[in-house]
Amino acid sequence: MKIAYLSTFYPFRGGIAQFNASLFRNFEKKHSIKAFTFTRQYPDALFPGSSQYVSGADKADHIPSIKLLDSINPVSYYRTASKIAEFNPDLLLTKFWMPFFAPSLGAVSKNLKKKNVVNISILDNVIPHEKRMGDIGLTKYFLNQQDGFIVMSDTVKNDLLKLKPKAVFQEHPHPIYDHFSKSIDRIDAQKKLGIPPEKKVLLFFGFIRDYKGLDILLKTLKTLPEEYHLIIAGEVYGNFQKYDDLISRLGISPKVSKFVRYINDDEVTNFFSAADVCVLPYKSATQSGIVGISYQYNLPVIATNVGSLKEMIEPYKTGLIVEEPDYIKLSETIIKYFKDGMNLNYPANIENYKNKYNWENLANTIINLYSQLTMNLTVK
Repeated sequence: MKIAYLSTFYPFRGGIAQFNASLFRNFEKKHSIKAFTFTRQYPDALFPGSSQYVSGADKADHIPSIKLLDSINPVSYYRTASKIAEFNPDLLLTKFWMPFFAPSLGAVSKNLKKKNVVNISILDNVIPHEKRMGDIGLTKYFLNQQDGFIVMSDTVKNDLLKLKPKAVFQEHPHPIYDHFSKSIDRIDAQKKLGIPPEKKVLLFFGFIRDYKGLDILLKTLKTLPEEYHLIIAGEVYGNFQKYDDLISRLGISPKVSKFVRYINDDEVTNFFSAADVCVLPYKSATQSGIVGISYQYNLPVIATNVGSLKEMIEPYKTGLIVEEPDYIKLSETIIKYFKDGMNLNYPANIENYKNKYNWENLANTIINLYSQLTMNLTVK
């Protein structure tokens, strides 16, 4: 097959680019694939982080992408579609995670659909965590340009069917990442990060946004004994001052190690090797790429029962679920994890999960969906 993959690729950074790179590498083993990406992903004024691009220290996968699409320049939409059409693909694959990209990705899909190219989109979210006026209309426009969809959770599937009841889709959970460096000795990792010795170490990792519930975890930490220690590692979207104020007000500064910045790929191993458990105290969610990183390191996860996180975390097998985003309930679950965890075979269960939900299986699911669509569509 000839696959055109239009999404975020190097030199852009972050979880979307990492996901795309891992899937691209699996497709290129058996198919002819070209990556197409943005000349401008977000206008600088709208981007909440420090930078959209990898730094010199970041060992990102240099996918050879063709830079064409400007998210806010309609002229580029048609230029991008024309350039992709020259490749004469069987399939246009996109990734959709927020309504902002609906006009650009939707216009390209619409133009290629006229040329009998099959359009499949991998949906991270259908209804965004942080809602804005016009989101639903933009999302519906994008969805209507697609022939089929890959969903990675029941939450996204249900949201898709609310907006497009007759959507053709296949479901595959978020694959487990495998491109980060191997784990290192726990004590060595803690020394590198300056973590006090003999602590029970909790990890909050990834972009820091309001819906991810860091405030809940900080309140939880206040209730936990002194041997508990929290690592916060990730770039803040917005302002971290309110969390600093909360840490100060709660009097838990000695129990917190802060790395509030973008974490380069080659640093990831230090944080996951140093931790005893990864904690996702989310207030809302669909699926989570952080679970995929944690499982690469055979690190169990404690998460709130929001969205479809429960589908990724099998209670007493790969982690524990907190029934609601409440700091007391989270505290009780963390204490239970450390009390019972040594009696459970978490690493072996995580290995089983990894074998089932890998990048090759996702690639095969996409090809199966394409085959299903070509039986129902008029294609070239």
